[in-house]
Formats: sequence, C-alpha cells, structure tokens
Amino acid sequence: MIIDLSSVGAEPKTIKRTFESGEIDLEGEDVELTAPVEVAGEINKLGKKSTLTGTISTAISRECARCLEPVAGGLMFEFETSFLDADEVSATTDVEVSPEELDISLVEDGKVSLAEIVREQILLALPIQTFCRQDCRGLCQKCGANLNLIDCNCPGEDIDPRWAALKNLK
Repeated sequence: MIIDLSSVGAEPKTIKRTFESGEIDLEGEDVELTAPVEVAGEINKLGKKSTLTGTISTAISRECARCLEPVAGGLMFEFETSFLDADEVSATTDVEVSPEELDISLVEDGKVSLAEIVREQILLALPIQTFCRQDCRGLCQKCGANLNLIDCNCPGEDIDPRWAALKNLK
C-alpha cells in the first residue's frame, strides 16, 4: 500500500491494513513473522510535515540468544513516524537540524510505502536479545550440547596455563 502524502488534508486519514507475513520483507533479519501483521492508525498533516501514528500487532519467531532454540511470541506496539516531502525542503547545503527533526524521514515524490514503514517499525521494536527462558543455560562451549536438555560430560574448566597461577588467589 502506497500512501500519497498530497492526499492527506486537514482531517486525519484513517489507515487499517492487514499484511500477510510474506508481504513484509524481513529476509536477512533474525526474525520470522508467523502471523499476519495488523496495522491500524491515522496519518495527519500539519504544515509540510505528515505524521503517521498507530499500532502494529503480529506473532514472531526468533532464536534464543543462548541455546538457539526457536522462541515464539507476540508483538504489539504503538509507533509514530513523520515524513517531509523532499521537494518541500530547501536545497541549501548546510542546514542545522534540531533534535526533534532527527526522526523525520524525507520522501521522494510525496509517496511512502506502508509495508516499508511496518518493516522498519517491527525491526525497531524487537528486543536486542530474546531468550527461551530467563535461566537458559545455553550451549556447551566444547561439544555444542544444549545444556537445558542434557548435562554433557565435557571436562570442567580448561585453564590457560598462562593464567593458572591466578587460580590459587582468593
């Protein structure tokens, strides 16, 4: 779905769309969409700036950061993003940007792709790491066994001989 910013008037324009998981390109990312993505919100225009606010909800699957097992979960969050048509910005080379303007995206031809906005917002909303459980033990550094499932018989601490003298310090 393409949003034409010139079609947004003084009254907010309501947006409600469902994307199938294949319509949002997350290839190359460490997350997989396992359910359709529901987007609901509105876009309004104030002066030259257009602002899209709304909510996104879907289900995802990621690997646990410690044991690499798949972790399924829901994702629901609110977002806000702003746009400014590149044609309406002065072409001066040196412009001081205020902190509030750092979140404004410049768009060509006054059109933005809702699918790209949703993709960006999903990636921004993901936690840095996902764990299957708080006390996940991860993988054995020697044999690669999942320590949540088995206790491997790998020898305990291998101490680098250069650091062995420090073992006796207390």
